[in-house]
Amino acid sequence: MTESDNQHKDIIVIGAGIIGTSVATMLSKVSPNWNIDMYERLDEAGIESSNEKNNAGTGHAALCELNYTVEQKDGSIDASKAEVINEQFELSKQFWGSLVKNGDLTNPEEFIQPLPHISFVMGPTNVEFLRKRYEKLKTIPMFDNIEYTEDIETMREWMPLMMRNRKPGQIMAASKIDEGTDVNYGALTRKLAAYLEKQSNVSLKYNHEVIDLTQREDGKWEVLVRNRATKEKFVKVADKVFIGAGGYSIPLLQKSGITQRKNVGGFPITGQFLACKNKDIIKQHHAKVYSKEPLGKPPMTVPHLDTRYIDGESTLLFGPYANIDPKFLKYGSFFDLFGSVKPYNITTLLSSAAKNIPLIKYSIDQMVMTKKGYMNYLRTF
Repeated sequence: MTESDNQHKDIIVIGAGIIGTSVATMLSKVSPNWNIDMYERLDEAGIESSNEKNNAGTGHAALCELNYTVEQKDGSIDASKAEVINEQFELSKQFWGSLVKNGDLTNPEEFIQPLPHISFVMGPTNVEFLRKRYEKLKTIPMFDNIEYTEDIETMREWMPLMMRNRKPGQIMAASKIDEGTDVNYGALTRKLAAYLEKQSNVSLKYNHEVIDLTQREDGKWEVLVRNRATKEKFVKVADKVFIGAGGYSIPLLQKSGITQRKNVGGFPITGQFLACKNKDIIKQHHAKVYSKEPLGKPPMTVPHLDTRYIDGESTLLFGPYANIDPKFLKYGSFFDLFGSVKPYNITTLLSSAAKNIPLIKYSIDQMVMTKKGYMNYLRTF
């Protein structure tokens, strides 16, 4: 960083989710003389998609997610994406570790817990894929502690709940890495927000919504903010603006007027999970188990049974089951999607829809599925 980079700057961060609080924390560390104003439209940090009840907590370390290792036409396995993702997650853990070491975050066990990550597949084609994936990952240092088995008794040790009533002779396989984690992003977000609230160069305001932003000729930004409690509006000027507003980033980018907004669009598809709170069942499963997506379905449909730590207690989540919702935020408006359709992005949206017809069809099928259907899918897994 040059001397000019470290001169005083005014920064605005929109959104107090895991992304917004992480960026603001990094900036407060790297450039303590920068002034950081944060605005969150709700009355707490991490209520939207960062909340622990709205995400799977995996951290996506590429230890068990099979769609990060792609089988090529010649049968070989390309693990380059898995390497990049794993390295990124390891850097995140180093960042959190440094904050804990410095005393900025306390009680790390409240947001991160060790947990094995397992990949489980059924059928000869999927077993062959998993075997080749194991052989490839075993040669890469960051994955060289991976284990592999096609033995049902070993799988009973790894996943006793999932192996109940399965008979020997069924074609299935599993791989396991013990160094995985479960991350409570809601708890982590709240801890980061609490840290930021103590910093003299950071102002974190809740119930404040950014409703417009315009770049001036001198390159600075005028940001229009509304206090949702008093309805008062005011303008803040910043050198840089970071938008970490989840799905609502799309309309904010459109209001910014930047050239790149013309190719941005989104169609909200959410994931829903079945939650188990029966302690007798929960204690029979201690892992995150990911499988392959159903034949002909998009990668986001990968079924997984996750041990989660929420509010200090262990639970189980299974899913995802897709759902279509026109709201860009959990606490958003049903007009979000329609308001984001502009003449300059309609082509992008239509093109995306044409390329994702299987996903749209899958989502509709999921929406009309009954509770019995949900449970049958779980039992099959």
